[in-house]
Amino acid sequence: MASINTNPGAMIALQSLNKTNAELQQVQGRINTGLAVASAKDNGGLYAIAQSMRSDIAGYNAVTNSLSMAISSVDVALAAGEAISDLLIEMKEKALAAADTSLDDASRTSLNEDFKALRDQLATIAENAEFNGANLIDGTTAQISALANSDGSNTITVAGEDMSLGGSIVTVAATASFGTATQAATIVGQIDTSLENVNASLTRLGTGSKSLEIHRTFVSKLSDALTTGIGNLVDADLARESARLQSLQVKQQLGIQALSIANSAPAAILGYFR
Repeated sequence: MASINTNPGAMIALQSLNKTNAELQQVQGRINTGLAVASAKDNGGLYAIAQSMRSDIAGYNAVTNSLSMAISSVDVALAAGEAISDLLIEMKEKALAAADTSLDDASRTSLNEDFKALRDQLATIAENAEFNGANLIDGTTAQISALANSDGSNTITVAGEDMSLGGSIVTVAATASFGTATQAATIVGQIDTSLENVNASLTRLGTGSKSLEIHRTFVSKLSDALTTGIGNLVDADLARESARLQSLQVKQQLGIQALSIANSAPAAILGYFR
């Protein structure tokens, strides 16, 4: 039936063209964003999974920062502890020389002045081994903790080591000095004990720092794996989308031509009335 009120062919052509335009818009969006799933309306299930993984990655970024700060704090403590160990060795040398009973008083006094200078330097190092407000070797910070997982429910802890003078590790008193060979010999024994304690503390701090570094490396790899997983879920195959774009552009042109032909069909009715 020929009719000017209803044009089924034009309606079909228009529906087809609208569908092509919608697909073309989708492909252009994927090319612009690089994502096949850019929002929940693209694929609600995959979008929710990707968002959850993005949340984990953000959490692991915070974990990495926390671990890095903890590592820096422990490394500062290690550097200071190693310096303290070196100073104790020098102090032992001075005290041991002063323990020689054949030494004259003037020489012993000179050695004592050197000893006290080293002692005071040890105290200065312990007091200034601070990073981000934490000092692990002067007794002010009992422990330092770093985040271990993305929701903050687990932490890695490194205990402090009090290496200040007159403590349980460095047993040499803050006012230690010697005026006689006997006093010097007593201090030598204290220094030997202190060296053993300091070296044991350095071992514990070194183990703690290593644990933090291993976990930071693991978290970095885990974050990279999650990022790759998100890409596998939502990234667009741009080579495929490029080919599809060209196909849809041709299809769009053909659709416009088909709609034009369908719209011109009613004009043929004029031929019936000539």
